[in-house]
Amino acid sequence: MTQLWSPVNVGRLKLSHRLAMAPMTRSRAKQDGTPGDLSPLYYAQRASLGLLISEGAQPSDDGQGYLNTPGIYTDSHISGWRKVADQVHASGGYLFIQLMHVGRMSHPDNTPHHRQPVGPSAIAPGVPMFTVNGMLDIPVPRELNAEEIKTTVQDFRKAAAAAIQAGADGVEIHGANGYLIQQFIAENSNKRSDEYGGSIENRARFAIEVAEAVVKEIGPERTGFRISPGVPIGGLDEGVSGPDVYKYLIPKLAKLNLAYLHLLHGGNEELLRNIRSLWPTALLVNRAGRPLESLSVDIDAGLADVAPVGAWALANPDLVERIKSGTPLNEADRSTYYGGDSQGYTDYPTILK
Repeated sequence: MTQLWSPVNVGRLKLSHRLAMAPMTRSRAKQDGTPGDLSPLYYAQRASLGLLISEGAQPSDDGQGYLNTPGIYTDSHISGWRKVADQVHASGGYLFIQLMHVGRMSHPDNTPHHRQPVGPSAIAPGVPMFTVNGMLDIPVPRELNAEEIKTTVQDFRKAAAAAIQAGADGVEIHGANGYLIQQFIAENSNKRSDEYGGSIENRARFAIEVAEAVVKEIGPERTGFRISPGVPIGGLDEGVSGPDVYKYLIPKLAKLNLAYLHLLHGGNEELLRNIRSLWPTALLVNRAGRPLESLSVDIDAGLADVAPVGAWALANPDLVERIKSGTPLNEADRSTYYGGDSQGYTDYPTILK
């Protein structure tokens, strides 16, 4: 894994190695969306990973889907995230806050305003969601009108500004995992007949407008973008034209000179090679389920610049030190992934303990 320990630049950041912490929902925020009291410690413990990409933070009331996820659009949110950023920086790491609007992947029981979810079209995802009242079917979303789409773009812009005000080094726009931006891309969730639906160009329009708005607000060097082409999460099916949408979208994003593109790899090796050839700055490739000994395969092959890690980072605050020294890793406790207290959050043992 020699390439793994070579330095790399991501936007304005000069990183000493090529690992990063992937975004992971932990559902430990306060009821108003302010990061929980243990969040600064949780992130600071993992600062040796260099670039920490936070759990998804909703940019508005409409953007929330799950219980106890953080927001980044009120003064309280900004104050809470500032505590996180300060501790991460004091520990030698960098923080990018992920901006996550879930779109139709929501339930009225889980949001501050208890309203119907929103999406590109009035099509339910066909999957259940955990709520305060247990597992319930996600209702049919309300279709966003053109003016509401523009408002949502501005919500992303304002959230990006709030993240920088909170002391974050940048933001990652979440265009993956079945959430709003990918819902506009997918054929089976976007049946619009206006400028945001139908053609490849139209289905990519919302993603491009969000990226342009964020870049205009905080600069390209502070902006990352996450995609998950072909990954069937949240009932999405991008259809046969799905890869073509990304082949159109990625050059458009490339022109913005973003800090990085973050790919949740779904197994399409040809598409990965194509993305690598199209993308001019740092490419982060998260190949879920790979064995530890294959962690640097994409970096060694020139297909990625950074290898983000999820569950390993969750369970091993000192992951970098463990890999370098060959120390066995802690196993992640899946029962404590979402919600709860310090158990399975800030109490994983390190080599020195």
